[in-house]
Amino acid sequence: MSPDFGYKEFCQFLTRAELRHVRFHDLRHSCASLLFAKGCSLRLVMEILGHSQIAITANLYTHLLPEADREAAGAMQALLGAKG
Repeated sequence: MSPDFGYKEFCQFLTRAELRHVRFHDLRHSCASLLFAKGCSLRLVMEILGHSQIAITANLYTHLLPEADREAAGAMQALLGAKG
């Protein structure tokens, strides 16, 4: 079986399903995005994606959580008793 076989099958599936074409590797990014959106931990996403170090996962995927900054700021406000 050629290395391109799986990708060709994937492209044919996308065509049959009338979905836009994406790279097969983009599925990993989608997986990470969905897991983060559901609140999964960085450690869990690292293990699912098979990264050897958590830093790899953090460097590649933490930008997917823009609301995390607001959540952290809100947590600090709550801890410090700030109103707002």
